[in-house]
Amino acid sequence: MSLPAHTDPIRLETVGRASTVVIKVGTNVLADSTGQLDRHRIQSLADQLHRVRTGGRKVVLVTSGAIGAGVGKLGLSKRPTDLPQLQACAAVGQSALMQLYQESLAPHGVHTAQILLTAGDFDSRARYLNVRNTIRTLFEYDALPIINENDTVAVAEIKFGDNDHLAAMVTNLLRAPLLVLLTNVDGLYSDDPRSNLDAKLVATVPNIDKSVTELAANTKSALGTGGMKSKLRAARLATAAGESVIMANGSLDGILDRVFAGEPVGTLFLPHGDDVPAWKRWLGYTARPKGTLRIDAGAKRALLEQGKSLLPVGVTAVEGEFGKGDVVAICDADGAEIARGLSNYASEDASNLRGKQTEQIASLLGSVPYPELVHRDNLVVVG
Repeated sequence: MSLPAHTDPIRLETVGRASTVVIKVGTNVLADSTGQLDRHRIQSLADQLHRVRTGGRKVVLVTSGAIGAGVGKLGLSKRPTDLPQLQACAAVGQSALMQLYQESLAPHGVHTAQILLTAGDFDSRARYLNVRNTIRTLFEYDALPIINENDTVAVAEIKFGDNDHLAAMVTNLLRAPLLVLLTNVDGLYSDDPRSNLDAKLVATVPNIDKSVTELAANTKSALGTGGMKSKLRAARLATAAGESVIMANGSLDGILDRVFAGEPVGTLFLPHGDDVPAWKRWLGYTARPKGTLRIDAGAKRALLEQGKSLLPVGVTAVEGEFGKGDVVAICDADGAEIARGLSNYASEDASNLRGKQTEQIASLLGSVPYPELVHRDNLVVVG
């Protein structure tokens, strides 16, 4: 049986296997040009979320808009740049944002559940698992988890950077097969469509490589914090772990209905990595490294081509302060991150062991607790 002309077989397969979906909506999709939340758009989004859920899917909404809503509520002419002012706007706007979601979903009998997170919640393995367990329990109660960064307390050291990154991390947390990024553009273009009328929409991206990232215009939205570069980083984070991503224009009426009908709207980013076990998703794609181990060409080959552990002899430099069992980045001679792992040694001992043969460990430390700085079982290749 042939498919209708307006559907795409790859899109149908992608949405068909997505039993769990993370949907991220940006500030400019929810707010008008003055920063006020647009009730019509939020109601339309709520109606579509309900239809996606009635199809049997578990749905998580990652929403921006708290700061933008606060800007509008406080009557400010533009988004502040000072951190305390931004946090105050978030405090004012977050409750208004959640109230609108609850009011919009109430006619469908959907309970909303607010979850506010910082990057520290993902760095800690215990807190990371607690977030996952909470979301899974909310699914059992048939509630809709609505996640936002806790902008009222977040500072530079504990910020995700933008909600695109947060949405990708939640996707990996839940092993959700599909992440939908709703923005105020139609998708990824061959050039900036605002300055080049001949720019073409890229329908499908098999792999997010340098040629793709160079398509991203270096711009930010008026109310939001992310541009196309942040969305591509988020898409790469999800697709590298084996998930699909669809970026589409959330300002268009019925866009989620069209996405889940398999229509070729927006840009589809195909998975280009193996399905990663849950704990290795945390290790390789979620927890932030506490330090860095720089390695030589021989160690790089051993990790990437031979599946070996990282031995002290291949380490050329140790950077940062970290303890035994902390997550560390493993970078090659050019500084490119190729892997992450759990260090068997604290930074001081690791620094003393760098470049040394295994048989020299005992003479330096008095014993050989571990022959490897990072064991293969505790390592994830990310480069």
